[in-house]
Order: sequence, then structure tokens, then C-alpha cells
Amino acid sequence: MTKRTKWILAAVLLAAVILGACAAPYFFMGAPAEGIVKVRKGSTIDMIGDSIQTHVDKTFGERVTTLMRLMGAKVENREGAFRITPGTTPFNAARRIKNGVQDGIRFTFNNVRTLDEWAQRWGDTFMEGPDAMRKALRDTTLCAKYGKTPQTIASLLMPDTYEFYWNITPEKMLDRMFDYYNDFWTSERKAKAQQLGLTPDEVATVASIVEEETSKADERGKVARLYLNRYQQGMKLQADPTVKFAIGDFSIKRITVPMTLVNSPYNTYHVMGLPPGPIRLPEKSTIDAVLDAPQHDYLYMCARADFSGYHDFTRDYASHLANAHRYQAALNARGIK
Repeated sequence: MTKRTKWILAAVLLAAVILGACAAPYFFMGAPAEGIVKVRKGSTIDMIGDSIQTHVDKTFGERVTTLMRLMGAKVENREGAFRITPGTTPFNAARRIKNGVQDGIRFTFNNVRTLDEWAQRWGDTFMEGPDAMRKALRDTTLCAKYGKTPQTIASLLMPDTYEFYWNITPEKMLDRMFDYYNDFWTSERKAKAQQLGLTPDEVATVASIVEEETSKADERGKVARLYLNRYQQGMKLQADPTVKFAIGDFSIKRITVPMTLVNSPYNTYHVMGLPPGPIRLPEKSTIDAVLDAPQHDYLYMCARADFSGYHDFTRDYASHLANAHRYQAALNARGIK
């Protein structure tokens, strides 16, 4: 090997080392933190870079945008959420955003009372915002697509943890929820509902009342059977939570006679039978508690005076009045109006 050849090889090797050193941060050095980058249509590479710098890291964001430009990325019509995890290289992040390979976003909801509250949670998580979902939930034509009305659409929204793309539309979201709803309502569950003389939506309505009535999971089946007994015997349900829903104030601690007179189809002191739809989004476990409610012949219940959260159940009205007087005395002693 001549001296000149050796110098050429040394120069090539040096150039490769320098090139490798320059390229290493782009292809081998991972992101130092985790973040979700949300990209809307009309965004520029600079806007995406700013978002990465804000949610992940400044230097990492600069490297990603440099690579996107070198790749000739066209992002004007790109849309979605892209999760960058610790260790993700700038090259992988740039390639995924360029190709639109977005990640799903986990959406967990429970303990939700109203559709408005649910729409707000949805809108705080997904691209289109709460107002778009509120409009969808009030759309009678869209609700009818799922065999629902704006009053019964709540039965479609079954609390759990799901995963959707950030840019999912309200209708696509409801389509997916309908799939999950149908998965839950197996032929066995539908048969149980039929034995109770109820539709799945009516079971969800009973479950919503039960869930508002007691926070004790081990009591829900018993409470459910009491309301089923009343319903099947043609009695008014006279469920306090329906009064709170009708008034629009779940903070009420004590239901008074004037409250029970409010004119609303949801007030079961005022109307016979079930309200038009659920008064909250009931958990799947509560729906099952209704479907599997243990047999008993209780018709009355009253919160226990020990404020344990449990109830005293009775078959006759006289015993119920005695329980009610004890509870009212306990409320008075605590100054609860």
C-alpha cells in the first residue's frame, strides 16, 4: 500500500468518524422525556418542532425538525397525536410524524353523572372539543342510529378504559362505544333483562338510580331489587336521586316535600314508572347487580342513622316511618338541612 493510499484511507476513515459523530445524536440518542405531540391540519414543521420542544425537549425538537426537512416531509395535511417515549430517537420520531403513524390515547371515565360532564371530559382529551360532542349527543338522528334518544344515549357510554386516536370524530367515537355496548350486552344479559321485564336501556336507568342511592357495592343488588319490586307492583319508585337530577343539584343533602313536587319526567315522586333515561352513567358492575339482584320482598328503605352509608330495609310502611324518623333526628342533630 502506497503512502498516498494510506493518507486517502485515513482521510476517509476520519470523515466517517466525523460524520458518524454528527449523525449519532439524530439516529442513536433517545428523547430524555415522554410527551404527546398533537398535530392539527395546517401545521408547519416549525410548529411541530415548537410543540416537541414544549412537551419533550428543546434539543430533541430541533433534531426532529432538521430530519423532517431533510426527508422532505409534507405535514400540511398531517393530523394526529404522536407519543414520544424516553429513548425514542429523533429519526424514528421524524419518520413517524412524516408518515402519520399516530398513537392511541387512553380515555378512562367513571363516576360521571351528566352527559354534559362526559362531553367535557371527552373534549378535554380529544381534538374536536366538548361542544362538538354535546351537539352529537343532542342529535336525534344520530342517536337513532344506535337505537337511542338524547335521553337514553347515556346507556351507550359504559364507564371503562378505552383507547382512541386523538382526532376521532364524535360520531366515530359513538360508533366505537356502540360496539363496546353490544359486546357487553350478551344474549345472556339480554335474557336476564327480559326476565325482569326491562330493556337494556331500562336496566341502565335502574342501575343509575341504584348507583346514586348507595355507594356500597355490596348493597347495590339489594337496593336494585327493592326498586324492581316497586316497579313490578306498579308503585312509584320515589327515588330521592331522581329528585336531585330533576332539580339539577346533586349536592342536596336532604330531600324535602316541596322538592318532591317538582314537575319533571325524571322526578319519580311525581311520575309513575322509570324516568326517561339514566340519571348518571352507571358502571358495568352496577348493571350486573341489577340483572342479578337477589330476591326479597322489601319495598322501603331509609339511610341508617349511623351514617354508615348503608340502608335499613323494611316490608311495611310503619316500620319504614320509624326508620325515617330516626334518620331525620340524626340529620337534625348534625344540623343538616
